[in-house]
Amino acid sequence: MGGEAPGTLLSVALGIGLAAAVGLRVFLPLLIASVAAATGHLELAPSFGWLAGTPAIVMLAVATVLEVLAYYVPGVDNLLDAIAAPVAVVAGAAVAAAVMTDLPPIVKWTTAVIAGGGVAGLTQGLTALLRAKSTALTGGLGNSIVATGELGGSIVLAVLAIAAPVIAVGLVVLAVWLAVRLGRRLLRAG
Repeated sequence: MGGEAPGTLLSVALGIGLAAAVGLRVFLPLLIASVAAATGHLELAPSFGWLAGTPAIVMLAVATVLEVLAYYVPGVDNLLDAIAAPVAVVAGAAVAAAVMTDLPPIVKWTTAVIAGGGVAGLTQGLTALLRAKSTALTGGLGNSIVATGELGGSIVLAVLAIAAPVIAVGLVVLAVWLAVRLGRRLLRAG
C-alpha cells in the first residue's frame, strides 16, 4: 500500500500537466500523449488504450495541424478561443482520466473533471483573455506572438508532464499565478 501513493500522485500530476497543456492547444497534448503511449513511454488506463492506436494518432495529427494553422489567421483565432473553451474542459478531463491508471473510477473521474477539466479551462480562459487584449492593443497583429507562445508552451508542458510530472505541475502553478497577476493588470489597464 505504501508504494501506491507515489504512483497515484504521479499519475494525478501527469493528468494535471497534460490537462494544462490542453488549455493552450486542445489537440497537440493529446497527440503527444498518444505517440508516447504508442511508443511505450506512457501508460494509459485500459479504457483509453485506443488512444495509442494508429487511427487516433493520424486523426490527432491532422487536427493538431489544422488547429495550429488556424490560430495564425486573424479573426479565426478569436473565434477558436470561444469554441475551444468548452472543448478544452472536456479534453482536459479526458486526458487526465486517461493517464490516472491506478485510481478507483469514482476518484479518477472526480479528480479528472475537477482538476483536469478545471486547469484546462482556466489555462484556456487566461490565454483567451491575453489574445483578446492583444487584439485590442494591436488590431490582431500581435496575436501570432501569442499563438506561438501557446504552441511552445503546450509542447513543453505536455512533454514535461510525461517526463517529470511533478515539475510540470509546479510549472503550471507558477504559470497560473503569473497569468492571474498579468490578467489583473491587463483588466485594470483596459
